[in-house]
Amino acid sequence: MEKLRPSDPARIGGHRLLGRLGAGGMGVVYLGRTDAGTLAAIKVILPEYAADDAFRTRFRREAEAARRVDSPWAVPVSGADTEGERPWLATAFVPGPTLSEAVARCGPLPARGVRVLGRLLARALAAVHAAGLVHRDVKPGNVLLTVDGPRLIDFGIARSADATALTGTGLVVGTPGFLSPEQATGGGTEAGPASDVFSLGCLLAYAATGRPPFGSGAADALLYRTVHKAPGLAGIDDPELRALLDALLAKEPGARPTAAALDTRITEDLPDGSVDWLPAGMAALVAERSAALLGLPGVDPTLADGATRSGPGRRKALLIAGAGLVAAAGGGFAVRQWLRDDSAAPAAAAGERAWTIGLQADLSGPRSAAGRAQERGVRLAVEQFNARADKPFTLTVEVRDDGGDPARGVRAATGFARNRDVLAVVGPTGDAVTEAVLGTYDEAMLPVLTVSSLQLTYAARARKSFFQAAPADGVLAQPVIRRLVLRPEVERLGVLLDRAGGHSAYQVGYLTNMLTGQLTTGTTYPRVVPAGTRDLAPVIADMLAHASDALFYAGDAAGAARTARALAGTSFKGPRMALHTAMNPAFLKDAGPAADDWEFTAPFIDPAAPAAKKFAAAHRAAYDAAPAHWAAEAYDAAGLAIAAVTALAGTAPGKPKRPSRGALVAKIAASTYQGVSRAYVFDENHRIKGDDAYLYGVRDGHYAYLGAAPKATA
Repeated sequence: MEKLRPSDPARIGGHRLLGRLGAGGMGVVYLGRTDAGTLAAIKVILPEYAADDAFRTRFRREAEAARRVDSPWAVPVSGADTEGERPWLATAFVPGPTLSEAVARCGPLPARGVRVLGRLLARALAAVHAAGLVHRDVKPGNVLLTVDGPRLIDFGIARSADATALTGTGLVVGTPGFLSPEQATGGGTEAGPASDVFSLGCLLAYAATGRPPFGSGAADALLYRTVHKAPGLAGIDDPELRALLDALLAKEPGARPTAAALDTRITEDLPDGSVDWLPAGMAALVAERSAALLGLPGVDPTLADGATRSGPGRRKALLIAGAGLVAAAGGGFAVRQWLRDDSAAPAAAAGERAWTIGLQADLSGPRSAAGRAQERGVRLAVEQFNARADKPFTLTVEVRDDGGDPARGVRAATGFARNRDVLAVVGPTGDAVTEAVLGTYDEAMLPVLTVSSLQLTYAARARKSFFQAAPADGVLAQPVIRRLVLRPEVERLGVLLDRAGGHSAYQVGYLTNMLTGQLTTGTTYPRVVPAGTRDLAPVIADMLAHASDALFYAGDAAGAARTARALAGTSFKGPRMALHTAMNPAFLKDAGPAADDWEFTAPFIDPAAPAAKKFAAAHRAAYDAAPAHWAAEAYDAAGLAIAAVTALAGTAPGKPKRPSRGALVAKIAASTYQGVSRAYVFDENHRIKGDDAYLYGVRDGHYAYLGAAPKATA
């Protein structure tokens, strides 16, 4: 939740506003509390849309539709004003994570959990359909998980089953990948209750596997596969669940069961107020969000520019109550972790402005593991600085989660840019968000250092304040070539470029093919396969028939596993390698024994590396765990920023001089800083110099650190 802004209202329709839950192109969603203490999520339409008669008609329809749904498994409407100057709609506030966030962070649900989820959501849809409505956007992002079961939300595009849609003719309404075939063909105006049942099948398949049943990628490709291809249900071994999904995902609407019929077809016991139908990690996440309610402000007056902090007594009570909720959830969740944002570092002295290092990271999306590792690295660097007896000033940490979403990323960057206490930012985690926020940080001249956004190029924008503090993925082509081709037994390198790996994989594959002949006397045999290619055995056979002595796969983990299995069916014994983006638990699981002896090149150091010994020990002392990959790099980036701030502020006794952001950009650009992972020196484009990389290999079914990747000889 973000703080209220000065331009935000203090009250809406009898609700005192506590903060912003989110914002989109058409409105803002606030968290509010009534005078009786009831929490609500309040969607307020922007003035420019409120003046649009057609939009107001749609919003009025949304409110009316949501009011007619009566189910404990659908979030109820608690109030609305569709005719006022600023139309708004209030629903009960549900503190749980979305299903998409929970699966991304914790992995798929077990078969029983999927069946429980399906039964309760089917009941919600039965209530929607009984009200004469069609939801039309059933997807993981529209399901919230709570301690007593799921909740279906967002009736923004629901409509009467016999009504004329306000959308244009042939316009696809809903979310590609979770649409029915009848919606995917542009027949949104004819989509009936059976369409919601198909979308429920897509949602349950996602919950069971962690991936949409019709894949990912461009919308037109998703729509085509939805209409013409069978869903991808590999890995779902439970016969009852498989049969259920086959029925829900029937191409013909008439072949699908109704939502009401699913209540008797799915016989799984209901949760009865318990979270034991969820995996332990997911249950802990749900409990964390519920426990966070205890820390919200009460009904005292709130300020638009900041919330009143609770006193020590309140905080102690919050800790005790939160511990009880988390203990009930099971799993190894630590209460101190969800309180860390409050307690990471000492605040500035009274009357003084804070000196703040920001972290923008994906903490709840597809790269949340890397984001959380980076958060720990940044916090550790700041805590160590604050522990120094001779420190000239005290630092704080401000963290903003963008969820890996570019729109959220821009909001996070805007928040940092407007907070003049933030001197530098570490992040973002991924390429898409980084590309989206470069302009925001440049306009504020706020130094931002990314350690895991590794595109070779970004959109044509200024990069005055942006530092790429790790080798771009394309640069890692050189360590790949030196590792694979500079061997007596290798003459030709087979390069398999799988477009499923996206832009970065394409860059590495292309450069590996192009540079092999420039850096070595070897040759290459390249092959490019379209995204979604399932059977790689013929491709592998062709590459071996063309005398490939070594193989480099540029793609994703799923494709790397298919490549490994295809190679295992041949007599090939040569070296094989992939990029770090394919190095995850899914590769080990999907490839099985065929994963052994595969190697990976990566820009992140391992705790087992000699250079990381002291850092790893400090991390274990602080967090009771070895550092995950990307933690050391974020620790280094924060250390580099802190060193630049210290150099400009001065260390002489007395009040230090607060540096400007522009001065910090110049100082970082001119710095030479020795970190845990590498030496940090930037070129004129603020890219790190050098191609330092590390090698990992699969040994006995596990990833093992092999040491530094080979470097060019003088």
